[in-house]
Amino acid sequence: MLSLDEIKKPIAEELDTFEGKFKASMQSSVPLLDRITHYIVKRKGKQIRPMFVFFSASLCGGITEATHRGAALVELLHTATLVHDDVVDNSYERRGYFSINALWKNKIAVLVGDFLLSKGLLLSINSNDFELLRIVSEAVKQMSEGELLQIEKARRLDIDEKVYYEVIRQKTASLIASCCACGASSAGADAATVEKMRLFGEKVGIAFQIKDDLFDFGTDEIGKPLGIDIKEKKITLPLIYALSKSSASEKRKMINLVKNHNEDADKVSEIIDFVRSSGGMDYAAGQMAAYQEEAFNILNDLPAHSSRDALQQLVRFTTERKK
Repeated sequence: MLSLDEIKKPIAEELDTFEGKFKASMQSSVPLLDRITHYIVKRKGKQIRPMFVFFSASLCGGITEATHRGAALVELLHTATLVHDDVVDNSYERRGYFSINALWKNKIAVLVGDFLLSKGLLLSINSNDFELLRIVSEAVKQMSEGELLQIEKARRLDIDEKVYYEVIRQKTASLIASCCACGASSAGADAATVEKMRLFGEKVGIAFQIKDDLFDFGTDEIGKPLGIDIKEKKITLPLIYALSKSSASEKRKMINLVKNHNEDADKVSEIIDFVRSSGGMDYAAGQMAAYQEEAFNILNDLPAHSSRDALQQLVRFTTERKK
C-alpha cells in the first residue's frame, strides 16, 4: 500500500496552495480569534478531505478556483462541527493537541465554531458557489441528525444493523460524500456525475467508519485505545453482529455490561473477547470490504484517469490503515 505522501504527490502543489487559501479564509480583525485560528491551522490533520475534493475535481474535468473554495468550505464547516463536538463531549484533546475548549473554555469554543461556520457561508455566497454550499450544508445537516439519532438509540442500547448504517451514513459518510460531490461540481460535471461521485464518497465513508469501529476491538498496536466506543456506550457493527448470534441470556449480560460496567477495564475486556470469539470482527471486516468494492465499482464506471487510480489508492489507505 502506498503512503499518504506518495498518494498526494500529483496534487501536492494544489494542496500547498489550498493551505494558504484556507488559512486566509479564517482571518479576523479580532486578535483572540486570529490566535485561535492560527492554532487550528497548526494542528491540521492528514488532509484526506481536501484530497478527496481535488482528486474528484481532477477526475471530473479539472481543478479550478471553485475547487479550492469547495475544499476550504468543507474544512471550515467540518472544523466548526469538531470544535462544537469537543464542547458537547467535554473532550480536552484532539489528535494529540489540547482542544479549543480545553485552552479557551466552552463559551469561546462555541463562538469560534459559529465564526468558522459563518466564514464558510460567506466564502460560498461571496463567490456565488451556491451549489457547493448546498452540498456541504446537506452534509452538516445529516451529521447533526446522525449524532442525535445515535444519542437517542444509545440511551436504550437498541441499535440494530439498519440503525447502525443509518447513523454512520449520516455521521461520517455524508462528509466524505460531500467532498467528492464538491470536487465534481467545482469541475463543471453534470448532475449525474456529481451524484455518482457523492455515492462513491458515501460508500468510502461507510467503509472508513467500519474500519474505525474495528479498531475498538483490535490489537494493542493500532494507536487508538481499546474499548473507547464501549466506554461511550456506542454499539458498533462488530458488537451488533456478536449480540445477534448470542443466546438471550448472554445478550442480556453483555448489554448490562455495556450499560452499567463500561468504566470497568475487566468488563470491557470481557466484551471485547466476546465480540472476537463470536466472529463480530470477521463479519464487520467483510462488510467493510463489500462497501470498498461498491466504491471501486462506481469509480470504474468513470473514464480511466490517473486521478481515478489515485482515488482508489486513497480508499485503500483509509480502509487498510493501522491507526
